[in-house]
Amino acid sequence: MELALQVRDLTVRYGGFTALDHIQLDLEQHTTLGLVGESGSGKSTLARVIAGLIAPDEGQILLGSQELRKKRSREQHKKIQMIFQNPDASLNPKHSIRQILSEALLFHRIVDRSQVETRSKELLSRVQLEARSLDRYPHEFSGGQRQRIAIARALSVEPSLLIADEPTSALDVSVQRSVLELFHTLKNELNLTVLFISHDLGVIHAVSDTVAVMRQGKLVEINTKDQFFIRPEHEYSRELLSAVPKMPQ
Repeated sequence: MELALQVRDLTVRYGGFTALDHIQLDLEQHTTLGLVGESGSGKSTLARVIAGLIAPDEGQILLGSQELRKKRSREQHKKIQMIFQNPDASLNPKHSIRQILSEALLFHRIVDRSQVETRSKELLSRVQLEARSLDRYPHEFSGGQRQRIAIARALSVEPSLLIADEPTSALDVSVQRSVLELFHTLKNELNLTVLFISHDLGVIHAVSDTVAVMRQGKLVEINTKDQFFIRPEHEYSRELLSAVPKMPQ
């Protein structure tokens, strides 16, 4: 299968501390890679480097066959979109949902100005929100609804890779389930490639095709979801699984 993303020898240092240590990672097109590991293992740092928010000290990132350098073009930036644990990180509280979506659509020239409202309504429909939401503000929505708006904003620029960094960890279990179902639907309908970060192995089991495990800035295991949950190869992976009270079925 064709590779959507290739990470080669990626290294990030902060003073004498190595946050990422020669990371090697391949992500196949139209699949979801679940990235797990303890707090401080480097998961979010890796996500931010891939998204272009942090410059690496060493290594190479390829999106398809195109190398992503430290200074990226507008087109390269829009191809990788990130969804954060706290949706407020990407939603301006002073802007209506109409403004939030239209700014992205116009800045990246996705549609003409005359088509912005139609496209904005389509995006809200994709994340199962009503069109009348356009003239409301982020604080008028629940946490789960704000996360759906953040997903709509990320999708508005038609990315080829979606990075989701703990997008459900702050949500109630019932809301969490509906957001995970939305990710599954969007991935299938839009042929998305997804890097999904979570500390919750139940979530990783629900969304992933492949599982990668990080520890102390290193990738210690990459395996198919079934292989990881049935017979993990690395001792640390087995420790993570043994800490789960009840394994997902």
